[in-house]
Order: sequence, then C-alpha cells, then structure tokens
Amino acid sequence: MNEPLAPTLPARLANLWRAATIACLLMIAIATATGMSMFEQFKAQIAHLQTKIKTTAHIKYLSVLMDEKHAPALLITFDLLDNALQVQRLNAVTEGQQDTMQLWALSPDNPPRSIGIFQTKGKTLRLPADENSLLNVSELAVSVENKGGVEPGKGPRLPYLFTGTVLQKAL
Repeated sequence: MNEPLAPTLPARLANLWRAATIACLLMIAIATATGMSMFEQFKAQIAHLQTKIKTTAHIKYLSVLMDEKHAPALLITFDLLDNALQVQRLNAVTEGQQDTMQLWALSPDNPPRSIGIFQTKGKTLRLPADENSLLNVSELAVSVENKGGVEPGKGPRLPYLFTGTVLQKAL
C-alpha cells in the first residue's frame, strides 16, 4: 500500500532548512573574512601613507645662493619635519684647511646673524635650525671665516662668497 505523504514533507523541509542554514553560515563566514581582509588592507594603507608623510620633505623655505658670476653655488632648503637646513653644494668651491664656511641670515632691519658653520666638505650637509631662524630673513649668505667661524654676536670678517634670496613656499 501507499504510505502517506505527510511524513516525508517535513523531512524535505528540514533538509531544505539545514541547507539554507549552512549556506547562510558560509555567507556569514565569507563576509566576516572579507571584512577582516578589507580592514587589514585599510590599516596597511594608513601605515603606508603615514610613512610616506614622514619621509616626504615638507620644505617651507628655499634659497639658491649665487656666486659673483651669478652661477648657482648652494641650494639651501628648510624642512619642517626635520627642523634643519639642508645644504647642497652646486659647485666645487670648498673651504681651505684653516677656513670655515659660515651661513648668515640677512634682513634689512637687523645686522647679519650666524645660522651655523659647515662642518663637512661633503656635497650635502645638514645644519640644525628651527623655523624662527628664518623668520623675517630676506637673504642668506655664506662667508669664509677662520677655522671655527666668527665669535657669537659678531658679523662676518670677510665679504660674502655666495648670496641668495630666501623664498617661502606655500605648503
């Protein structure tokens, strides 16, 4: 004889519900894994951009110092993040054994003020400075002085070897 169809219908529904539940659980697992992966990628992008910001120069001041023939001699930049003047020699002029090159800040209303001396004869060098050392400065100049530079509070002993206008860059 024929068995009634009623008992098999709930078994089919139970199997359907089991399959739907497993499918939903798989979708939740995939969505969770995808969300976590996207979050990790987002964190990696943030870390990359933070590193890029730290390593990218934030140059606020720039000056090209020229020699007496108006040829570029030095490129000087001030990086806000580094709090230093970066000096790049553009020519082959270096100080002698008993001499020191000294950097001066010039402004129309004040006497020349020493910013520092070049410690090395390399192509590039760094002079510690803060942003206040370039406020209201219209020009930078370099003079050759006796070894060790001029005493604090005094002006340059010799005429300027290189001079250049200070430009303030908009950030």
